[in-house]
Amino acid sequence: MSYQVLARKWRPRDFASLVGQEHVVRALRHALENKRLHHAYLFTGTRGVGKTTLARILAKCLNCETGITPQPCNTCSACVEIDAGRFVDLLEVDAATNTKVDEMRQLLETAQYAPTRGRFKVYVIDEVHQLSGHAFNAMLKTLEEPPEHMKFILATTEPDKIPVTILSRCLQFNLKQMPHEAIVTHLEGILQKEQISFEPGALALLARAAAGSMRDALSLLDQAIAHGGGSVGAASVGDMLGTIDQSHLVRLLEAVAAGDAAGAVQIADEMQARSLSFDTALADLASLLLQVALAQSLADAVDDARARELATRIDAESIQLYYQIALQGREDLPLAPDEHAGFVMTVLRLLAFRPEGAAKSLAVPSTSKAAPSTTKSNDWPELVQQLPVTGAARELARNAELRRRDGSSFELVVPKAKAHLAERSYLDKLKAALEQHLGGAVSLKVSAGEVAGGSVASLEAGERDARRAAAAQAVKSDGFVQDLVNMFDGKIVDSTIRPEGK
Repeated sequence: MSYQVLARKWRPRDFASLVGQEHVVRALRHALENKRLHHAYLFTGTRGVGKTTLARILAKCLNCETGITPQPCNTCSACVEIDAGRFVDLLEVDAATNTKVDEMRQLLETAQYAPTRGRFKVYVIDEVHQLSGHAFNAMLKTLEEPPEHMKFILATTEPDKIPVTILSRCLQFNLKQMPHEAIVTHLEGILQKEQISFEPGALALLARAAAGSMRDALSLLDQAIAHGGGSVGAASVGDMLGTIDQSHLVRLLEAVAAGDAAGAVQIADEMQARSLSFDTALADLASLLLQVALAQSLADAVDDARARELATRIDAESIQLYYQIALQGREDLPLAPDEHAGFVMTVLRLLAFRPEGAAKSLAVPSTSKAAPSTTKSNDWPELVQQLPVTGAARELARNAELRRRDGSSFELVVPKAKAHLAERSYLDKLKAALEQHLGGAVSLKVSAGEVAGGSVASLEAGERDARRAAAAQAVKSDGFVQDLVNMFDGKIVDSTIRPEGK
């Protein structure tokens, strides 16, 4: 007997065994119990979350010989044939290979005929967004006036590419990515039933690599069993996936915090020698930095001793900057000459950039609360330059002056002419940027009133005026310019003078 892959062997056969889509299951159960059946369903979601599996279960619910039911018997001929993919009244179509209008018309011509075996004729069209515009138009005619015996179940990873005329005629259900914990629990159950030994840490690695796709998780599990010679160990799975030992990343951050460029690059070289994935390394680095940031703000919420140790050695603003650099480095990785070069450049960025005034190391009290402190107005412009905020919210930050800061509470004032910037939506975005940058909850209050010229916008305007005045003075005092003025009885127009490079 040939081996059956785990993704097929343990494919859910009813709603009860479907993992992680309770919100969709609940709605479909109620509809089936009350016989409130729609003629077209649309399941959306990323790959491997159960769209076509759910479509088959729904087809069984509609055609089970026990009657329309939320719990198909899985033993009657209709249920067995649907599971086996040979039920004559269930037509599964891959739109990726059947995109043309003639193919869709040919398919829909059979819709007028009554089911041969089942209660309903069910059309399951996967990746429906890949149909051509004419094919969608052909489908629309049937969706507008569907026969009583016909049901459409559409599935797609890109619902935004489906015409609104089709969307408006479907009941749409968005399937979520599988939670990490749900994948681990499901894999544990399967391995126990298969009587295969495993280490919990290995399943955590597989769940993370699956990125929310249960099908991918099961495919990786098959691969891990083969790689491990019949067992699933953390070390074996780590080698298979090319995952990063956290100690590499901890050492890397320690080297960056110490300004040790040679040590940091050497760690990157060690990772290359082990053929580790640098894309995974940057993702893991971002995850580690998140744990460090949480340890700085919510120490009790982090169990990782290494993250808590790093939280006492690197200041919060640097952690926020490192996190952004890690994410950007991962985005730039495909454009680099090679992955190793892209990773090394990201490491060098970590070493090159540092928030202004940030120390290389910081001792943070672990439990005691610091007394609230009031900062001077001249700290605000420096902070504004570091905030990850754009658009009108950034204009609010640039035009505001810090009236008072008490710990994590900020009181800002904007000129009355800029009162419109104090709109709630802009304030909320600025508050979120402050919380992201400072790594904790922030209270923010903005009012319009008298200002003293200490905002970023005012300071920049002052600097521009000073440079322009200096440039004008330099021009007027230039001997050659004075000769020209005297020779042609000319006049210098100050507004046309620009500082060099501006």
